[in-house]
Amino acid sequence: MIDDPQKVDGLMDMLKSAPPIQTTISPSLGRLLVEQSPNIPIPWRCSVIDVVYSGDEGGILCCLDIGGADTPVAHLVSITHLSFRRHLPLAREIEVYQRHRNKKLKRQQGRV
Repeated sequence: MIDDPQKVDGLMDMLKSAPPIQTTISPSLGRLLVEQSPNIPIPWRCSVIDVVYSGDEGGILCCLDIGGADTPVAHLVSITHLSFRRHLPLAREIEVYQRHRNKKLKRQQGRV
């Protein structure tokens, strides 16, 4: 098991009750999003407007506010692929989750 269910539930509750959280999209992630949605301009900074948990395989997914309310494509991205400013109220909790998940994934890949 990659994620601790109790810790994920706690972080999910905090993320869902928080106002939209500003995040930064990396250039490599931006290129992937452009491939998926070539007609929608992809900003380098946007907000996380919702979160869902996709189980151990995908972890916490963030719904980004790219393209506005009328966009035909939902932009869901793993929280591990996003950067957050350190001064945000949940930055520490997000960083702990990201590090833990990345560490577990690397260990798991080493066994395959």
